[in-house]
Amino acid sequence: MNPKIKSQRRTNIRYRIRRKIGEGTAQKPRLSVFRSNTDIYVQLIDDASGVTLASASSKDKAIKAQKANKVDKSKMVGESIAKKQLS
Repeated sequence: MNPKIKSQRRTNIRYRIRRKIGEGTAQKPRLSVFRSNTDIYVQLIDDASGVTLASASSKDKAIKAQKANKVDKSKMVGESIAKKQLS
C-alpha cells in the first residue's frame, strides 16, 4: 500500500473519530489512550484550553514495580488516572 495513501487514510479515520466524540472540556475532559505492544499511556485532555489535565502510564514507578500482566497493568493505569483526576 502506498505510504501517502495509508497516512491519509489514517488521518481521515482520526478526524472521523474526533468528530463523533467531540472536544473535551474542563468538566468533561477527553480521554486519550495510546497502547503499544508493551505499555499503555492515558491522558485527560481539555481541548478548550489545550492542556493535559492528568496523565498516567504503565511506565510509572508504582505500576512498573508490580509483577502483573498487561491486563492488570491497564487496570492499574485506569485507577491511577481516576485518582489523579479526582484529587
